[in-house]
Amino acid sequence: MSTDAILGAATRVIPSVEYRRERWRNGLGWTREILRVPDTDAWQVRLSIAEIEQDAAFSSFPGVERELVLLRGEGLRLRFADGAVHTLLPPHDRLRFAGEAQVGGELVDGLTHDFNLMWRRDLVDAELLHRPLVGSMFFFTEPTTAWAIHLLAGQAEFEGDVGLPPLEAGDTAWLAAGARTRFALRGGGELLAIRLSPR
Repeated sequence: MSTDAILGAATRVIPSVEYRRERWRNGLGWTREILRVPDTDAWQVRLSIAEIEQDAAFSSFPGVERELVLLRGEGLRLRFADGAVHTLLPPHDRLRFAGEAQVGGELVDGLTHDFNLMWRRDLVDAELLHRPLVGSMFFFTEPTTAWAIHLLAGQAEFEGDVGLPPLEAGDTAWLAAGARTRFALRGGGELLAIRLSPR
């Protein structure tokens, strides 16, 4: 990811009501897209929430790494063409795998919603952290470091005059790379924090 690409997505809070609902690439499911950087078909990072209502094959994304986190539902079994099987169980089990892998999703007991982080492995390094939010948590952006913060539960707000609205459960904040900046997020709940940098 070039610094320009990260900077191209301005620091902002994306309310869950603004996520874009669209069909999967293979037409077998729905996703609510949170963010893509840059905001073109040639994205380098993409965040979305997959809505899985039936057993279905996943779309193929060559050259992309993926990490899935179970948000809602009783579980999702991932069955890979090489014979590997991994079941995402509540609360918030997760798995990282290659986007070109042939994999099918099988519902354990009813529909699931799954947070879906995807990034171009030759351009981007990504680290996904699952953390409780108790009091204040600090995030530092730099010329080569951006953060995405998805609030799983609770409420939170950024301290100081950073021009960002509060977050409700389900909202996402994008903290763009740039001059070193300290963001203090205060609240109570649970979040996913994703650190992104050029490879």
